[in-house]
Amino acid sequence: MRLSAFLLTLFALFSRAGAADAPAFLAGQRAGAADATLPAAWDGSTNVLWKADIQGAGWSSPVVHGGRVFVTSAVSDTKQHEPRQGLYISDLQGKTVSGEHRWMVHCLDAQTGKLLWQRTAFEGKMPTTLHIKNSLASETPVTDGKHVWAYFGNVGVACYDADGKLAWSQRTPAHKTRMGWGTGASPALFGDRLFIVHDNEEKSFLLALDARTGKQLWRVDRDEGSNWATPFVWTNPLRTEVVTAGTKRVRSYDTGGKLLWELTGMSILSIPTPFAAGDLLYVSSGYVLDPVHKPVYAIRPGAAGDISLRAGEDANKHIAWCQKQAGSYHPTPLVDGEFLYVLYDRGFLACCEAKTGKEVYPKRRLGGGASAFTASPWAYGGKVFCLSESGETFVVQAGREFKVLGRNQLEGMCLASPAVAGGSLFVRAQSKLYCLRQKPR
Repeated sequence: MRLSAFLLTLFALFSRAGAADAPAFLAGQRAGAADATLPAAWDGSTNVLWKADIQGAGWSSPVVHGGRVFVTSAVSDTKQHEPRQGLYISDLQGKTVSGEHRWMVHCLDAQTGKLLWQRTAFEGKMPTTLHIKNSLASETPVTDGKHVWAYFGNVGVACYDADGKLAWSQRTPAHKTRMGWGTGASPALFGDRLFIVHDNEEKSFLLALDARTGKQLWRVDRDEGSNWATPFVWTNPLRTEVVTAGTKRVRSYDTGGKLLWELTGMSILSIPTPFAAGDLLYVSSGYVLDPVHKPVYAIRPGAAGDISLRAGEDANKHIAWCQKQAGSYHPTPLVDGEFLYVLYDRGFLACCEAKTGKEVYPKRRLGGGASAFTASPWAYGGKVFCLSESGETFVVQAGREFKVLGRNQLEGMCLASPAVAGGSLFVRAQSKLYCLRQKPR
């Protein structure tokens, strides 16, 4: 068997083996279509296996491994601002966050919602300002089932074992961000390496830590301003690379920090996370106030050097296709089967062919008055799910025909992307966590 074929087989087996877990941000974005326990309809009581109050508040997503759910939050001793839905075009400057805070890690039983343990990772004042729609705990933790790593941007990073014993923790130097908006990029884990991107207005960097000890393995300075895109570890038939989406350039590094390739042409800030499906890597950005660049790129493995498109091009040797005005602002696009879906902040969904970029249908309004979407879409059972900030999920028929099949309402404002794991859907509101599962008929 050739090496490339062996790696493909190994990667496929690894992917299937991890289908019951969602160990990182967006890891459970696409579930198996044959899993009959996943619900298509729910409300505050229907198909709710359990719901749990989470002490404090935050916009991090839940992660799930080995029957345990991990989520982060921050508890403040003073009342904080209440976020509102939608875009904040007229109120952009970050605000001072008053009071003392505890940055928390919570572990719950995935079957019952019982709190197994909670720990205070850090205590103190918030060292920087925040956008009023950001939170003190917006970065999603990552787990391998044996340990969980919780990263809190300008505050610090901590590692606990599955039973809540602290393995290590360290403070993170605080850096100013664009207009004082704060941080949001989550960590990525590969083997015994933890990757952290901190793009800011002072000294941006990509950092690799020894996941077992917290020791710095290497650090690469980045010529970037503030971004909020989580790094993605792309294991393809040729190699493993750490892909980072930035304003000036998308850059990919090997696991030792060496730059492999880069491209220009992103919007003036970057939030959606790179991801892979099939044999392609997808990278996008779509800041609403950027009049020129809102791209979605599909990139082939094996790229090297500067692979930027030239004027008038929408493909080259390394870029399979590019749609230059298709990117979304907050939600990360979704590939399900042969189609790529893009969910837009103001309540539209568009679809194209994942392999070619050819339009299947243009932006279609989801309806129902919902016009604010931050969470990324997910899919299973021939359906695409789009969660609005008001807690309403629109269920859309997957495939070439756009059709809204239903709407499901939960209580609470929702900005976090849900996780799909072990036949359940985990939806996080600001201070509450829902576990949804199809009840037997």
